[in-house]
Amino acid sequence: MHWIDFAIFIVYMIIVFLVGVYFYRKNKSREDYYVGSRSIKATHVGLSVVATDVGGGFSIGLGGLGFTMGLSGSWLLFTGLIGAWLAAVFVIPRLKRVDAKHGMLTYPDYLRHIFGNKTALIAAVISGVGYMGFTGGQVLAGAKLSAGTLFSDLPIDIDPMLFSVLIIATIILLYTVMGGLKAVIYTDTFQWIVLLTGLIFFAIPFAVHDLGGIFGLKNHLPAEYMSLTNVTWVQIVNWFVTIIPIWLIGMTLYQRMYACADEKQAKRAWYIAGIFEWPIMAFTGVILGMCGRVFFPESEPELGLPRLLQEVLPVGVKGIVIAAYFSAIMSTADSCLIASSGNLTNDVVERYWFKNLSNKWMVRLSQIITLIIGIVAIVIAISFESVLDVILQAYSFMVAGLFIPTLFAYFAHRRYHDQTAAISSMICGGAAALILIFSKLSLPFGLDPTIFGILISLIVYMAVYYAKINYRSDQIQKD
Repeated sequence: MHWIDFAIFIVYMIIVFLVGVYFYRKNKSREDYYVGSRSIKATHVGLSVVATDVGGGFSIGLGGLGFTMGLSGSWLLFTGLIGAWLAAVFVIPRLKRVDAKHGMLTYPDYLRHIFGNKTALIAAVISGVGYMGFTGGQVLAGAKLSAGTLFSDLPIDIDPMLFSVLIIATIILLYTVMGGLKAVIYTDTFQWIVLLTGLIFFAIPFAVHDLGGIFGLKNHLPAEYMSLTNVTWVQIVNWFVTIIPIWLIGMTLYQRMYACADEKQAKRAWYIAGIFEWPIMAFTGVILGMCGRVFFPESEPELGLPRLLQEVLPVGVKGIVIAAYFSAIMSTADSCLIASSGNLTNDVVERYWFKNLSNKWMVRLSQIITLIIGIVAIVIAISFESVLDVILQAYSFMVAGLFIPTLFAYFAHRRYHDQTAAISSMICGGAAALILIFSKLSLPFGLDPTIFGILISLIVYMAVYYAKINYRSDQIQKD
């Protein structure tokens, strides 16, 4: 890369780092660190929500889908529009009423309110581990981008991917560990503006122009790439079942709901996020992937887009666009990192091992745990090859374990709120999804393991609940 592009990229990273330093000095309590003092405006939260959900993993993953299937890959983020608006209508009003009374910090806090401490503990472990994997996916996305652009020609004898993983993880860890959620949300707003500017006003126009315009792009691709029906019903079902439930159980989303001052601000933020997910980012990502296919038809799908940015864009513009993609990656990685830290710190470590810490030491403990989680995420990133695989597997584990008990918590009558049933459902659903994922069994119709994990979770919940009812009935008759 030209020195001008490197200079643009470095200036960008310095700005992000300084945001972390600023909020490091501002954070006085864990409410500052994890829920932004409950005072952040809807616009900032909405942009942070979409930046977190789409982020680098789905940005690079969307490019891969555009590379392999064309415009139909945009249906992946249609799930984001549906999920965001469903959450705004059905989840936020219920959650904010409870939050106003109890001052919650995490997703397991809500389950603790409904089911009890043991349920919250299991949920925290599942959510914390899931988001740890998700963070690894974002680091891998950043590594793929930087290995194909910034560090493609290293002067030292080291694998560009390994070097990229270490550099990207270090940058993300520095400002997230220091700044907490406020640093995450305000950098997300900045990063999302940079991302949309870079992709919509620079990357797409330059790439499409080099191909001879829209008709040139169309003529270089198979006809089905310009259709929205080049996708199977199984793929649509898998995306919907895997992704939409995250809007009900995502710790990153709960932190942002708590960060909003009231229900009105939170609902507005979620409506903003839905529109940015689909159609804006959905079609931006797949169109760039389609351009990558034309320029580099022999490339690995998820590397087609980074190669496009490296080869097609002129000096100066390249630095802006690469910074834009890094912004997407970091906006999700930092959110997942702080979410995993929030789960494991507030709901596990502090509650069971380090009780009654002062605010100062609570923030320090949070920073240490965030750092440890980031190091584990690096190991995860090194262990996988596909960004989308890491993300969807982390989603599968969390959704299969947490979706059914959370549905009961929000929408079932109180008589169905049973802690034993909830815990059994979480463990069996999550374990079933993991077993199916790693055993690589051939599932009926090619359906995602998440679907079967959710079904097992539902069956276990109802079986345990009614078993307890019958047991109590038998005991009453005996007495």
